[in-house]
Amino acid sequence: MKALTLEEYGKFVFGEAPDPEAHDNEVIVQVKACGICGSDVHGMDGSTGRRIPPVIMGHEAAGVITNVGARVSGWRLGDRVTFDSTISCGACWRCRRGEINLCEHRRVLGVSCAEYRRNGAFAELVAVPQHILYRIPREVEYHQAAMTEPLSVALHAVRLARPEVGESALVVGAGMIGLLLIQVLRASGCSTVIAMDIDENKLRRARDLGADLCLDSRSKESVAKVLECTEGRGADIAFEAVGITAAVAAALDAVRMGGRLVLVGNLSPKIELALQSVVTRQVSLLGSCASQGEYPACLELIARRRVNLQSFISARAPLSDGASWFQRLYRQEPGLMKVILEP
Repeated sequence: MKALTLEEYGKFVFGEAPDPEAHDNEVIVQVKACGICGSDVHGMDGSTGRRIPPVIMGHEAAGVITNVGARVSGWRLGDRVTFDSTISCGACWRCRRGEINLCEHRRVLGVSCAEYRRNGAFAELVAVPQHILYRIPREVEYHQAAMTEPLSVALHAVRLARPEVGESALVVGAGMIGLLLIQVLRASGCSTVIAMDIDENKLRRARDLGADLCLDSRSKESVAKVLECTEGRGADIAFEAVGITAAVAAALDAVRMGGRLVLVGNLSPKIELALQSVVTRQVSLLGSCASQGEYPACLELIARRRVNLQSFISARAPLSDGASWFQRLYRQEPGLMKVILEP
């Protein structure tokens, strides 16, 4: 098969790779679309330690089943599918509790680290365990289904926060996950959705996708404006979708006493936290990791056009052009958000 392989840090090669084999409980998926995730871009230079070459990356994907293992049931050739990025074992204590994203033995497609190596979907074919497969609705196209994974991250974070109809919500960081959070919060019945970022273009996009108020998080007046539109209390829920000290501080300052702060971003391994503000104001801190079975709900949102995914797609390109698109994303070319590669 043809594949885009990270052969050494910063160097991709498009060429021949061995076809994957379907183990007893696996299927082979012919990949129709695979999105370049920010974690892939961050990992290509070795800075994360989770993309040790050589590896075929890619975990935001969709395609059609072309082969099934001997013990696969309920799936057949020709089925249109997408799949979770996290491979859970299904047997550990956490999996038995339904916490599949926290599986003790979890692996991630397209990741190679000290513990394991699992090739991903920047290839014509990929092997996928049957228990992480999800059927694509007839109304959903492959490039849309490939974005189920990032949408599931947003939906999982919102579900952890348990928003009530009429509550106010703040999203700090209007990158793709932040913009998806805004749409999911609006669909969940939040009456006021506020976006904060330092990029005017991102804030304009946030407004187009449903934010009622868009604020520059660097401005000293931003928190005052959040208080002004929430009857002086602050937002009921805040989501931090960056992962740096300044963004967490902005979210904490703007959430109300007794409110919930959900940490989604993890750009920095460590941050400074105003502990007394959390404790004395009884703010609930929630960490949100990946997703936990939200794929069916996400596919329903996509099929019913409750979320706008098309606005995120900057380009759809052949897999053979993948190396150049990775470089453009790595250089943070203005205006680029989601690039979908099509084998």
